[in-house]
Amino acid sequence: MYWLGRHRTLLLTLLVMIGGTLLCAAAAGHYAWRRALAAESGQVQRQLELYAQGLQQRIDRFGTLPQVLALDPDLRGALQRRPDAAARQRLNLKLQRANQVTRASTLTLVGRNGVAVAASNWDQASSNVGEDYSYRPYYRQALATGHGRFYGIGMTTGVPGYYLSQAIEEDGARIGVVVIKIELAALEQEWLTSPDVVLASDEHDVVFLANRDAWRYRLLRPLGAAERREMLDSRQYADRSLQPLRVRTGSVLDDGGRMVHLLDPVLPGEMLWQTLALPEEQWNLHLLHDAGAATSAGRSAAIGGGAAWLALGFLVLFIQQRRRLAAHRQRSRRELESVLKQHAQELRTAQDGVLQAAQQADSGLSRSLAHLPQGVVVIDNEQRLVAWNARYLELFRFPSGLIQVGRPIEEIFRFNARRGLLGPGPIEEAIERRLNHLRSGRPHMRESEKDDGTVLEIRGNPLPDGGFVTSYADITSYKNTARELRSLADALEHRVAERTRDLDEARREAERANRYKSRFVASAVHDLLQPLNAARMFVSVLRGKLGGDARELSEHVDAALAAQDSILNSLLDISRLESGTLQTHVHAFALSPLLETLAREFGIAAEGRGLQLDWVDTCAVVVSDEALLRRILQNFLSNALRYTPRGRVLIGCRRAGDQLRIEVHDQGPGIPESLQREIFEEFRRLDDGVDQERGAGLGLAIVERIGRLLGHRIHLRSTLGSGSVFAVDVPLGAAADVPLPAAAPVPNAEPGDDSPLRGCRVWSIDDDPRVCAATRALLERWGCTVALADGPQPALEIASAFNPPQLLLLDVRMGQWHGPDLYEALCTLWQARPPVILVTAERDDALKAQAMENGWGFLSKPVRPPALRALMTQLLVRHRS
Repeated sequence: MYWLGRHRTLLLTLLVMIGGTLLCAAAAGHYAWRRALAAESGQVQRQLELYAQGLQQRIDRFGTLPQVLALDPDLRGALQRRPDAAARQRLNLKLQRANQVTRASTLTLVGRNGVAVAASNWDQASSNVGEDYSYRPYYRQALATGHGRFYGIGMTTGVPGYYLSQAIEEDGARIGVVVIKIELAALEQEWLTSPDVVLASDEHDVVFLANRDAWRYRLLRPLGAAERREMLDSRQYADRSLQPLRVRTGSVLDDGGRMVHLLDPVLPGEMLWQTLALPEEQWNLHLLHDAGAATSAGRSAAIGGGAAWLALGFLVLFIQQRRRLAAHRQRSRRELESVLKQHAQELRTAQDGVLQAAQQADSGLSRSLAHLPQGVVVIDNEQRLVAWNARYLELFRFPSGLIQVGRPIEEIFRFNARRGLLGPGPIEEAIERRLNHLRSGRPHMRESEKDDGTVLEIRGNPLPDGGFVTSYADITSYKNTARELRSLADALEHRVAERTRDLDEARREAERANRYKSRFVASAVHDLLQPLNAARMFVSVLRGKLGGDARELSEHVDAALAAQDSILNSLLDISRLESGTLQTHVHAFALSPLLETLAREFGIAAEGRGLQLDWVDTCAVVVSDEALLRRILQNFLSNALRYTPRGRVLIGCRRAGDQLRIEVHDQGPGIPESLQREIFEEFRRLDDGVDQERGAGLGLAIVERIGRLLGHRIHLRSTLGSGSVFAVDVPLGAAADVPLPAAAPVPNAEPGDDSPLRGCRVWSIDDDPRVCAATRALLERWGCTVALADGPQPALEIASAFNPPQLLLLDVRMGQWHGPDLYEALCTLWQARPPVILVTAERDDALKAQAMENGWGFLSKPVRPPALRALMTQLLVRHRS
């Protein structure tokens, strides 16, 4: 019965403790969570107001500009009567200057019929001029009410923005609209600094601004049929796919905030969603804040509440146990006193044994200490000698009769001090310091080195009756070994440091050699490309003058020069890849146009060899450098055609996780496994190719290096007698990341009587006489007037304000002259800045960027005559307009 009652009481106590803990934890946690959530909700609301203020300020900064421009007489005059080309150009330039001052995206003047008359981006490929915007809401709103506002994706530029429009009136009638487009991408960049999710939605609850890409163009609610038709008619979001936002709402706060769980896009944990209306724009601004801090506060409060209940329970149990422990304390005290008495008796017995052993010593030598390897000396509480062993006498070489029972230890210290064993300094201070240490009764350990090199480890420990025992251990051999090990370690460290310096010097020498090799290859290729450039220009001139067999022979010469050009460019590419100077432009792009272009180009070559080239279309989007990926696939296809005697070649792709594997299959003889690694080395070729124009063995070496540069894995599998498969793995991308294609350039017309090249005054400056002669012959064949085809110095001698050319062809590296520097010097003499084309063998991305920035043309040697003619025509047309 006692056992049953005791366990019932224990079980009840446990239930009360556990239940009370859970209830207190739940109540405290919920209360703290609600308070912390209310505080965070207020802070989020204030943050939303700051974001809304920044958005409104950005819009208001441009709000008055359309109203001011609507009063401009030039714009009103252009809408009243159709402007000619000169007047239209003046309008374009005026809008362009106004746009540069305000730093808006675009300014557009739209006529009564909805067609753009002039625009600030008139000189860009995505120009608004001539485009019909009558379907846009901002145009219709302006004609209906005098002004309009609309957010959408530009159908000409493909860039989203906020359009503000103002009607232009004449005699009470609205004759046109001036429109300003504000890009809000910079605002999204500012929002990126926030750890929260910041969104802006339009009147249809479509998210159009977000600081995270996955949230943009999401639907916060389903769209009705009328809303979808309205957005389709206005083409507000172009071809963007509007995906629904999947969210599960939990509790709603007093201030309108919501606790939500995001399912798509996925966000971990519970989020606090606050919304702020922008009535002027009919937008809503949203902010999603991680509610983890409030949850943590609730959890901490729950733990505190539970801990408080447990502490209260334990306090009650403690008070209940005090009376029970009182009796045990008295009984334990009596038992402890008994045990202490027993231990004290044992200690006295042990002390009596030590003293007895000391009293039984023969002439002070204790037989009980004789077996110890250390020297030992024992003194009593009056600091007099009690016992010692022979090792103690041996270590200190005391004279006969000095060490005796009862002799004060002070006399031993004084004797050792006279022999210099107590170290430097005053003797009395050293003796007094040691005596005070013995009187304090504190244990100690130290090391001491004697004059003969002996090192002693000294340990002292007090005895229960106030005496002291000291041991002296000879650790000389241990110290010597430690010193030798330290010396060996220092020597090894020194040798390692020397070897490290040697390796660093060898590495620097290798890097210098590699840089020298790369510079040598670049310089050699540059010098080789000079005569090759001249040869290709002479051949182009000959092909225009010859016919029949002679023309066919000149075509063979041109093909041979093109093959030599390919080898030199491959060598230069390998040099740039090894030196790390090849720049990459990695972006998302659709793969289908690239595969279609390659299939069309290599399909002609395949038909010429009696082969069939097939390709499988794809809708995949990949992330890579489009030009370098094209080089990889070109080399794959070139090898496949070269080594396939009959049958077909196939190019296609398949998915492999988050990668896309692009494969080229051939029906060639296959590659032995022993050679599958070697063919990726420079100048390695198989001997069984069927192509009579065999390559130099550089294609796959370039493929391997480009793959390494882009991080794309290159694969090869081959079966002897069946064929080979070359493949490259490319990361998959998203269709939303693909930029809209630029407008196609106007094709260049063949040179004729109305060609801009006819009668054009051209100067050609190059330090290679053969290039100058070939260029002169080619330009004169196109009807140009070549006033100069010579080096830098003759050009400087004859240049003046009376003979500036209409177009300048300029080499870059010409001895002490650098092409851009020479151009500036000539412009000073001409007092004019004619258009210029840099024609160079330099493969310098910085030089190419400089030419693009200044509006110069840029061609790499050896120059293809059609490319030169097209670029000259383009520059002349642009300069005259």
